[in-house]
Parts: sequence; C-alpha cells; structure tokens
Amino acid sequence: MTDSQTPPEPQGDPHLDPPAQEEPQPHLGRVIRTGPRTGPASDRARRSAAWYDGDNRNTYLHRAWMRRGIPDHAFDGRPQIAIANTASDLAPCNSHLDEVAQSVKNGVYEAGGIPYNLPIISLGETTVRTTAMLWRNMMAMAAEELFRANPVDGLVLLGGCDKTIPALLMAAASVGIPAIVVPGGPMLNGTFQGRPLGCGTDVWRLSEEVRAGQLDADYFVKSESSMIRSRGHCNTMGTASSMACVTEALGMTLPGVAGIPASDSRLLEFSHATGNRIVSMVEEGLAPADILTPAAFHNAVVALAAIGGSTNAVVHLLAIARRVGVDVGLDDFDRIGADVPLLVNLQPAGEHLMEDLFRAGGFLAVMNEVKNLLDPGAITVLGTPFVDELAAHRVWDRDVIRTASEPLQPAAGIAVLRGNLAPTGAIIKPAAASPALLQHRGPAVVFDSVEDMHARIDDPELEVTADSVLVLRGCGPRGYPGMPEVANMPLPTKLLEQGVRDMVRICDGRMSGTAYGTVVLHVTPEAAAGGMLGLVHDGDLIELDVEGRSLTLLVSDEELAGRVPSAALTTAYAAPTRGWEKLYVQHVEQADSGADLDFLTGASGPDVMRESH
Repeated sequence: MTDSQTPPEPQGDPHLDPPAQEEPQPHLGRVIRTGPRTGPASDRARRSAAWYDGDNRNTYLHRAWMRRGIPDHAFDGRPQIAIANTASDLAPCNSHLDEVAQSVKNGVYEAGGIPYNLPIISLGETTVRTTAMLWRNMMAMAAEELFRANPVDGLVLLGGCDKTIPALLMAAASVGIPAIVVPGGPMLNGTFQGRPLGCGTDVWRLSEEVRAGQLDADYFVKSESSMIRSRGHCNTMGTASSMACVTEALGMTLPGVAGIPASDSRLLEFSHATGNRIVSMVEEGLAPADILTPAAFHNAVVALAAIGGSTNAVVHLLAIARRVGVDVGLDDFDRIGADVPLLVNLQPAGEHLMEDLFRAGGFLAVMNEVKNLLDPGAITVLGTPFVDELAAHRVWDRDVIRTASEPLQPAAGIAVLRGNLAPTGAIIKPAAASPALLQHRGPAVVFDSVEDMHARIDDPELEVTADSVLVLRGCGPRGYPGMPEVANMPLPTKLLEQGVRDMVRICDGRMSGTAYGTVVLHVTPEAAAGGMLGLVHDGDLIELDVEGRSLTLLVSDEELAGRVPSAALTTAYAAPTRGWEKLYVQHVEQADSGADLDFLTGASGPDVMRESH
C-alpha cells in the first residue's frame, strides 16, 4: 500500500474494549459534511473540469450535449455525481432502485452537486444462467470503465442482489473516485398459512420434504407467491443480506442503512442523506482506499461471523481486497472469524428473517455486542471511526440478537480446510452444518457434473448410505464456468425417505447463502485446474475434520500418482469458443484468490483518459 493508503494507527489492542466514545450524532435530516481528511476542494481540480472547463471546441461540445435543461451553474465546478444504478426488471431484487436513485438525486442537488443516473449491468441471481458469478467480473469491468470514462467526480453505488454490490465495490476500488454504497434492502417477511417463510432457505427445506413424501406438492407450489411478497432481496442471511452488512462493516455505507427493508420509507431517507454525503466526500477527497484498509477488512470478517453470513462473501471480500491492494487471504477468515460468536438468530443458521433483525436493533446493534473484537482504526464514509457509531444502537429483542456471553453458537465463523483434497483451501460454514457431521469419515459417491448428479441422485440403485460423502466436481470458476451455487446438492430420495436430512457434501463450486447443511465448498484447486478432486473414485474414503481444519482423501500418494481424471469429467468442462466465457475461462483465478480475472486485480486509478474529439 502507498503512504496515502496507510490506515490510521489503531489505538490500543483491537481485541480490547476501546475507550468510551462520545455519543454519535444522527445522520439524517441534515446535509452531512463530516470529517475532512484531505485538502479542501479549492486545492484540487475536479476530474470533471477536464471535460467542462474552458472555451475551446471540445469543452463547448461536452457542455452543450450535457445541458438538456441543466442550468449554466451546473458546470461551474460543482461535483458531478454518477448514480451507478443496477435497477432491472430481470433482476427482481433490484427492480425498485430507480426510486432509490431519485432520492439520491434529491440529496445530491440539495448539497450542491449535479447527479446523473448511470445504468449498470444488473445480475439477477435466481434467473441468470449459467450463474450470476460468471458475470460478476464482467459487470465490475464494465462499471470500472464507465466510471473512468465519464466526467464524474463521485459515485453512489446502488445494488442489492448478490453480485451487484461486490461488482460495484470492485469497480470503485479500482478507479479510486470517492464512492458510497446504498444497499437495496431485504424484502418483507414471507408468511403462508400462519407460518413464516424465508426465501431461499425454505425453498431448499420444503423441496426436500416434497421429495421425501412428507409434504404435499400442491402446498409447495401455493406457498410460492407468499414467500416473495414485496420488493427487495432475500430476507434470510443469504449473500445479498450478508454483503449489505459487510459493506457497512467495511465503512462504505452511511452507518445504519444495512438491513433496512426495501419497502421501508427510511431507506429513501438514508438514500437522500447519501446524496448529501457524496458531495462532501468529493470536497474532502475521501476515496475508497482511505476507507478500505486492513482494519476495515478485519471488521468485515468479524461481522460475517457474528451475523452467520454467506460463504459467498469470502470470495467477494477477497476480490475487493485485491482491487484496493490490501493483503487479505483465505486464512484471515479463519484467524479473525473462527472464534467469533454467532449472535444473529436468522435463517439459515437460525429462525428469524431480516425484517426481524432490523426491528430488533439492526446490524450496528449486533456489532456493538462484539465491539471488543473490532479494529478501532477503521473509518466509515463519514471519515470517522466505525466503532464510534455503535454505542447508540440498542438491542430490542434478545431472541433475534443474542449477547456475546449467550450466543446462538460460541464459535461459528467460516472454517478454512486444507489437506491433499484441498491443498490451497476449501471452506465450510459450521453455523449452517450438522454438529455430528463436522468430524466424519465416509466413502465417496462421485458425480462428474451437475447433469450427472441430477440424472443419478434419485436412482434407487445408487450405492449410497447416510455415511457416504457426496462429491460433485467440475463446478469451479474454470470448469463450469463461473462457480455455480450447486454445492448444496439435494440428498438422495431413498435416504430422505429414511429420515436423513443432512450428509457431508464436497464441491469445487459454491452454494447459496440461503442454503444450509454440512457442505465443503470452494475446493481449490478446482478439478478443471488439476485439483485432486478430479481424481476421487467412488468408494474412496474421505475424512472431514473441521476442528482439525483438514479435508483428506485417504488414498496413498502412489495410488493417486497413477490416476487420471475420468473422460466423463473432462468432457463436461466448459470449452467456450468465443465471447466473454472464453475470456473468463482463460483468465479467471481460483476461489482462494477471489475468482477475479488475473488482469483485473489491482487499480488503474481515476486519471482522465485521452480526448474524444
């Protein structure tokens, strides 16, 4: 990191309670101009001045085409703010973001800036094929290029669905223009016949009960419209909710916004205040590198564990860190987060939903419970310490937000596994697993592709027992391509009928953040990159030891040296001949590095590009 990116020195031991802080001030209902960290605006030229200042042919051209009713004073040096808007009817979790964008615009105007709506590629997790993860890097690359190519001085990033916030943060980190995030917020709680329904989590649960013959299929279908009953992203602690929370923990949102339901009017109030704040951030020169420091990533890992967050956040945080030049590795998630208590009683690790978390005190109330584990050197987009925001946030429902002394689970952070089956790492989420299976040895049942798994999983002749270890391979970034959410494989019907509801499953792909089970995922290297997963045979013994952090194929090195991947496996690997998929397969890195493209890591900066005319 450069000197300008060096974080503030932490005061005292980050594992001890920091000194008492002054009572936080409210952030809403006023124009926010807190905490300048660099010189005043008059000391620096705006990026947009390269387009608009002067009286030559090109500046005339830029101003004339941008007027369209904008007054002269729009070009007098006022901050030009792009609202990176991922609203799309085909990304239903983000479909309401046009309304959010209007509130941001109002706030930008009020603070003296000039706002512009900038539509960005949008990814609907549930509908995009092969998987939204294939397109995350494309979205990040396109957004980065648009941010740099346009006459903008600051960015407001609007995202909700799983990949949209990570992609926007990756782009903003690489460009380095002042930026702030507004998460789109979760949908309201679903209910059906008097029972709560959590989107995603209850899909997996109810579909298994139908396959087991324990639930009427008609009931399952009728619950569909009740599960998704409002705008917003998943209301469980899936990837979207997890990324909203860890983005706030990173300091990249106004404190208090993460988890506000999408249909709650307070989201629009925070959006207006965000429009205020980005103008001040431009005036102060407060850039992502000032906020996204090692201390910020430390706090994000603590947050991920305390909320029982999605395993997908690991891949996204690694990618964001590499964009901004912070040295965060897979082992840091285990080192920092493994012993953090699980405090949030939400599906899939608990019972409640995101609307309940907001009602119970919200994300910052959770962070206040683990304040002693946070790094006090991290700041927020306000330019002030993140830990200063916590004291004012109380817990109103102890069934939803537990105390650190009486947690839902005492140590539930992401566990990083290694061994001959995953020499560069694999992960598991103990909070969503069956405790009895966290130490397990069993024979492998191998599937060479998703299609192979679907074709055989319900075959009554499949040689499988409750002790078997289901292995699905060819699903990594390169092999599929894109690392789909298939690792939480359905269980064999004949075992469901016997009452089995969980088994050890191993995959080089991902699983939905709404999913649960004893699932080892993100195995690296993936099979398509020469990983040992490609050499497993049916019947091979596999040993999982989460406490010992190991994942071992109990086959001798001599035996493995003589094996080659099966033809069925290698035939199933992705082999694109053109377009984005070909570029992706040629350049994507492994999950332990964030699955970014090798030529996109790092930053290319906010420098103004060459003239267009």
